[in-house]
Amino acid sequence: MKKYAIALSLIGLAILAAACGSKTTDTGKVIKSAPTGNNLTVALATVDGVLRHGNTEFTLTFTDSSGKPVDVGAVALTFHMPQMGSMAAMNDAATFTTTDTPGVYRGKANIEMAAEWQAQITYDGPTGRGQASFAVTAQ
Repeated sequence: MKKYAIALSLIGLAILAAACGSKTTDTGKVIKSAPTGNNLTVALATVDGVLRHGNTEFTLTFTDSSGKPVDVGAVALTFHMPQMGSMAAMNDAATFTTTDTPGVYRGKANIEMAAEWQAQITYDGPTGRGQASFAVTAQ
């Protein structure tokens, strides 16, 4: 009976340790990254490494030159498509929440159509102001 109680206690401690252990944020597979100035890099990632049109979720991760995530404060991202012919320009803004890891932000956007977009990223916070822009294809 004692062996059963000890085994049960050890299992409980293992579960508790796992639940209370260090929290890391899974950022997924990087789709694209770019320098932002201030010696930082920003990476756009999704769970499967594919940006999809419609309602989509992704992460933005800001890192320093050693690859360590860096808190940049307030972030903004707009998926921009310039005017083409009679079609007006499109701007699909993302909303963000912070994660347990400073420098990693969870984003959501409703990307109107499958096509190539310009990801226009800005930030303003402890590291100063910065921006990045790169082409990304939504499928």
